[in-house]
Amino acid sequence: MSTMPAKILHCSINRYWKEVYDFAGKPENMSLWASGLASGLEPEGSDWIAHGPLGTVRVSFVPHNEFGIIDHTVTIESGLRVYNALRIVPNGDGCEVMFMMLKQPGMTDDQFAADAAHVQKDLGALKSLMEM
Repeated sequence: MSTMPAKILHCSINRYWKEVYDFAGKPENMSLWASGLASGLEPEGSDWIAHGPLGTVRVSFVPHNEFGIIDHTVTIESGLRVYNALRIVPNGDGCEVMFMMLKQPGMTDDQFAADAAHVQKDLGALKSLMEM
C-alpha cells in the first residue's frame, strides 16, 4: 500500500486556542465557516448529516478532547470515506489551525489544488469569525 500525496494547510488566529477549538469543534457551528457544509449539519445518532454539492454526506467526529483535535471522517453517498485531520494548536496567545488534505485516488492535480484553495478560504473564514 502506498501513501497518498498530502498537503497541510494552516492559518494563524489571534485568539486563545481553546476558544477557537470550542467554537470550531461544534458541528452546529461548521456551516458558519466550512462552506462545504454550508447547508448545516443535522445530528443523527453519534454522526452528523449534511446535504451539499456531493449529495448527502455523513460526518463522524472524534470525541471532544483536551488536545484541540477535530478530526472527522466524511462518508459520501458512493461510500467513499475521507479522513480529515483538523487540529487547533497553541501558538503564543493565539493558535494555528491546521488541516491535512490527502489527494484521493483518481483526483487530478488541478482538483487537488482547487480543494486546497477551498479549504484555505474556509480557514480564512474561521479566522475572520474568531478575530471579530
